[in-house]
Amino acid sequence: MSATGRGESGPSATADREIVITRVVDAPRELVFEAFTEVRHLSRWWGPEGFTTTTRSFEFRVGGEWDFVMHGPDGTDYNEWITWTELAPPERIALLHGEFRGDPNAFESVLTFEPDGSATRIEMRTVFGTKELRDEAVEKYHAIEGGRQTLGNLASYVTEIVRKGAED
Repeated sequence: MSATGRGESGPSATADREIVITRVVDAPRELVFEAFTEVRHLSRWWGPEGFTTTTRSFEFRVGGEWDFVMHGPDGTDYNEWITWTELAPPERIALLHGEFRGDPNAFESVLTFEPDGSATRIEMRTVFGTKELRDEAVEKYHAIEGGRQTLGNLASYVTEIVRKGAED
């Protein structure tokens, strides 16, 4: 698992504005992708450790929106909004993520799902509008650790689905 501010093939034009987090999940790509596309799954694992999610509305399609609240372990509520900008099942999801529709500080994320034997390698590449917004996300909101924990929650969730399926 890695988290950096740069692409692995050398600095890109957005290197100082991006966060890249990868993780190998011990589950088939189709299941990992599905966990991102259905609200019944997302609400079970989305967010860093100790957070829960309440969905206000969800429509998974290009131009569709996910309006939700993340509840922090300290009781703080975080209003969140995502719109899907590109969908290529089961390989890629691109989205715009902010606190609300039209948020001038919203950031773009691209998630890719690559087969890795019987597992799936997921990469989450997030690009912020400015280096300052990226640095604020890292320092104030612990975006790198939060991203790692979120993908860890995803891995635990889908691994449990696979395990339960094997028991049936």
